[in-house]
Amino acid sequence: MNESILLVDDDEVFLSVLSRSMERRGFSVRTAKCMEDALDLAQTDPPEYAVIDLKMPGESGLILIGKLLELDQQTRIVVLTGYASIATAVEAIKLGAVHYLAKPARAEEIVAALQRDSGGNASAEVSENPMSVNRLEWEHIQSVLAENNGNISATARSLNMHRRTLQRKLSKKPVKN
Repeated sequence: MNESILLVDDDEVFLSVLSRSMERRGFSVRTAKCMEDALDLAQTDPPEYAVIDLKMPGESGLILIGKLLELDQQTRIVVLTGYASIATAVEAIKLGAVHYLAKPARAEEIVAALQRDSGGNASAEVSENPMSVNRLEWEHIQSVLAENNGNISATARSLNMHRRTLQRKLSKKPVKN
């Protein structure tokens, strides 16, 4: 029997392409576009693997990690996002994901991340260049936002920043390193 995988992403094109790629690799694929649909599928038959988008309409993919693991502690989860930040990566791993990948990620990378047994990679490349000031600001905002459980008003108060200014900064795409 094929190993089951649940793919959760609100981007229909990406979901379709990834679904076909995983089927070619021998997985039994189920797809969902939001957390509610994913939970409906998982409750009837918890998946062995899950690939979850971080940012979807409604609840964050981080919430879905815990809910899937409540159904089956053995589910191996990879969080995939176009809004990568250190804060969300750390939170995803703390919540039980086995790996965190930034989009665009190839199917081979996702499969390798799902099947990886070790917690880290000691031979990972260490960058010689420090982060830009703008990227450091983005990372700090994401970290404080995570500490405040996504509450923008509380985050703005913590950062001593006007709420609208913070919302503008959050609506922009992450700054490149």
